[in-house]
Amino acid sequence: MTRASLSMKPSSFKTNLTLRSLSTRATTYKLNNGISIPALGFGTFQDPDSQEETVSRALQKGMRLIDTARVYDVESQVGKGIKKSGIPREEIFLGTKLWCNDYHPEDVERALDDSLRDLDTPYVDLLLMHYPCTFKRGPERFPRDAEGRMIAGETSYVDTWKAMEKLVKTGKVKSIGVSNFSKGEIETLIKESSTVPAVHQMEVHPYLQQKSFNAWLKAQGIHVVQFSPLGNMNDFYRQTGWSKQVSHMMRVIDQPILKEIGEKYGKSPVQVVLAWGINNGRSVIPKSVVDWQIEENLEADFRLEEGDMERIATLDAKARFNDPSLDYEWRLYSDLEGIEGTVRGKTH
Repeated sequence: MTRASLSMKPSSFKTNLTLRSLSTRATTYKLNNGISIPALGFGTFQDPDSQEETVSRALQKGMRLIDTARVYDVESQVGKGIKKSGIPREEIFLGTKLWCNDYHPEDVERALDDSLRDLDTPYVDLLLMHYPCTFKRGPERFPRDAEGRMIAGETSYVDTWKAMEKLVKTGKVKSIGVSNFSKGEIETLIKESSTVPAVHQMEVHPYLQQKSFNAWLKAQGIHVVQFSPLGNMNDFYRQTGWSKQVSHMMRVIDQPILKEIGEKYGKSPVQVVLAWGINNGRSVIPKSVVDWQIEENLEADFRLEEGDMERIATLDAKARFNDPSLDYEWRLYSDLEGIEGTVRGKTH
């Protein structure tokens, strides 16, 4: 399988790598601006009280990609975890996301500065727009009217993107990208600006493979970072106000096919699912606050044979678990797979 700019991490990582099995790799990819991003990363959604310690341990164990977001309310803990780890900042790829109430062009740099302050870093390697929808500007993250409906902002995601483009020149941001966009929305950005997104972070797992969209993104030179790479393993999708019926289907990692493939390689179903994403040329950002799970995830960068990749491809159910469209008053993923069964309900 062709892999874009596969390379090993610098020699400074060797101490941690010797703890891994011989079959484990340390894949990185080159973004369209020449910057390298690791294939295997660490997500920080939820569990704010645990993030400082787990980020620190994940970095010490060998993780080098840390993903967070303003709306997660964990940036301060993530920043402390990075400092506590003792790993030099320049060896870490750190990404965060703007939230929808800070999309007005006049608010974008201030919002970034807030994130940099809490992360205690002079720059981020990646800044993403969290969603394409714009909320009313102001301190309320989820501004609602008297009926509880989300209040839209007065500017567009294109305006936000153009403000983000300027941030790259300041040195506070190395790369910019988007998250949860449709194909049409990304096409609009490309058409109306001078910067092709370096990254699109989106839901991808064996139940939602989005093969044609992934192929299109690759053709545009846009690297994909998979969030929820383990699908419906996270109870959030069964507990949120807009939980879809499909989120209650068998967990991805309980699929017999994945167990069989795992036995072949001496790996767990979790490791097989993460390896599937990496073998498809994408980065994966599983989350965990448990030591043994973090170590297990670090062992997930290994080569899967083509026949096993084809078997995993048969699990595609076009099941999208993340879809707050009716709460956000914006038809997310409008031209993509898995938008059926969308439910109205509050995220928060």
